Amino acid sequence: MTDETATPQPEAPQAQGQAQAPKMQILGQFVRDLSFENLLMQKGVKGDVSPEIQVQVALDAKKRPTDHQYEVMSKYTVKSVNKSDKAPLFMIELDYTGVFHIENVPEEQLHPFLLIECPRMIFPFVRRIVSDVTRDGGFPPLNLEQVDFVALYRQEIARRAQAQAAEAPSN
Repeated sequence: MTDETATPQPEAPQAQGQAQAPKMQILGQFVRDLSFENLLMQKGVKGDVSPEIQVQVALDAKKRPTDHQYEVMSKYTVKSVNKSDKAPLFMIELDYTGVFHIENVPEEQLHPFLLIECPRMIFPFVRRIVSDVTRDGGFPPLNLEQVDFVALYRQEIARRAQAQAAEAPSN
């Protein structure tokens, strides 16, 4: 038996131009604002109630003073009306914020990362809040369908491009 001492091999240096994998950590999340209006109980609806649900989502993000930290705000507006007479049943407005630590994301990819990946990570918590609020408000729990944050991001970019084109002076 030989007694060889293994010397630790130095880690291979990163190839030039090869980026490190992105790192994301949720530091915290919270409800910034929540409103639930049970219009069915306030005004009453006559006849059969067959709900029709409309969901609107708005997203925003901003840099925090600490390095690599960002706030991602999502605003959900959920309206339910009766299919037959369009009488309002309930409305939820939820502003939900996640605080993220993000590293190794190139600057040109940071905006879509913040508005696609971050909301995707906190969406299950939003879904749970909406479900609990509707159940506690006397309705069956509303389980929101998965939101396509990529499509939302593309729509917002297209809207901004259209707005810039409309504002640009014509030659």
